Amino acid sequence: MPKYPIAPSDRKVFLEQRRKIKMAESAHAFVRGSTAQFYKWLGEDVASKAIPVGPPIWICGDCHIGNLGPVADSEGNVEIQIRDLDQTVIGNPAHDLLRLALSLAMAARSSDLPGTTTALMVEVLIENYLLGLNRRKPRVKPTSVAPVQKVMRSALSRKWRHLAEERIEDIKPKIPLGPKFWALTVDELDELKKIFSASSEPQLKRSLGLDKNDRKVKLLDAAYWMKGCSSLGRVRYAVLMGIGKKRARKHRLIDVKEATDPLAPRAVGSDMPKGNAERVVTGARKLSPFLGDRMDFAMLGPRQVVVRELRPQDLKFEFDGLSREEAILTAGLLAGVVGRAHGRQLKEPDRKSWSKELTRSQTKGLEAPTWLWRGVTSLVAAHEGLYLTHCRDFALAGEKQD
Repeated sequence: MPKYPIAPSDRKVFLEQRRKIKMAESAHAFVRGSTAQFYKWLGEDVASKAIPVGPPIWICGDCHIGNLGPVADSEGNVEIQIRDLDQTVIGNPAHDLLRLALSLAMAARSSDLPGTTTALMVEVLIENYLLGLNRRKPRVKPTSVAPVQKVMRSALSRKWRHLAEERIEDIKPKIPLGPKFWALTVDELDELKKIFSASSEPQLKRSLGLDKNDRKVKLLDAAYWMKGCSSLGRVRYAVLMGIGKKRARKHRLIDVKEATDPLAPRAVGSDMPKGNAERVVTGARKLSPFLGDRMDFAMLGPRQVVVRELRPQDLKFEFDGLSREEAILTAGLLAGVVGRAHGRQLKEPDRKSWSKELTRSQTKGLEAPTWLWRGVTSLVAAHEGLYLTHCRDFALAGEKQD
């Protein structure tokens, strides 16, 4: 067992080891943490050559199941939107569709659902994506899927105490050090204080829901945060802010995450922000307004970071345990969310043109075009093999260390 909290000098080695462990948990977990492999496949596999090139718009870039879910705006309204935009670029929207289809297929396999379920999931995926893209009434609503409806109800009823108990295991204004939260160096704490100081940009404070009166805003505590899978290895901090006088103080939990170069390919000639943190925030505001409007970018020493307020209503969907019917409905629901995120960036003629291009290789009687189905089957085969190799290498390395 590792000794907690982890010393700053040991973070890099520990985080890489932790990432390997998480990716070995299941084939679906491996897919979530192997974005680089997905884009490597795009550049090498024959099946990838048939993928249509859509209009250059902001895409998620890492559109898997875990990156979609209930998201709250600054007023507490909740919608299902894309909830992680680290990889966002102006790129090919077909990449989001294929990445989501792969994630759904691998999740179904990890849940021991039959292959026929995966085939039907891909069918409803393209159908509902097109409905969302063209701003038509969705066929699948959150209330149609019992597990999704349960998560949505939970999101709408959650308060600060739920967020505090879930994230920091306490409602007191203190971040307890341990497996998830590690001590900061003096320099790290000083840099974080600069972000939230009196000289901070007004827009940053507004995005984070902080009070304009700097005398009432105080950094109460901060820690290095070990979180996620694909983001493990990036610098990340949890910051606890207090607003108002002590007796009536409100709290905000802020996520500060390093922004790095995206793995997703950008469209040739696209005009994107040069800074990675600004890129992430810009993409979020285009694709997921509820999330993007409460995010901003800043400099943490030499690093570009994305700063966002964590809301109690922001939750993640868990695919495990879904029935065949629930899995198919969930695929349609999430595809519609992605379709709407893409469609709001396009004018009607462009939406119609992209819809036609997406379905140009449809087989008679089937919704999913040939390019999508062949891409999914090729990606599933590649990732299954890579997952087994990862588990084998990881297990053997562990035995040698023992």
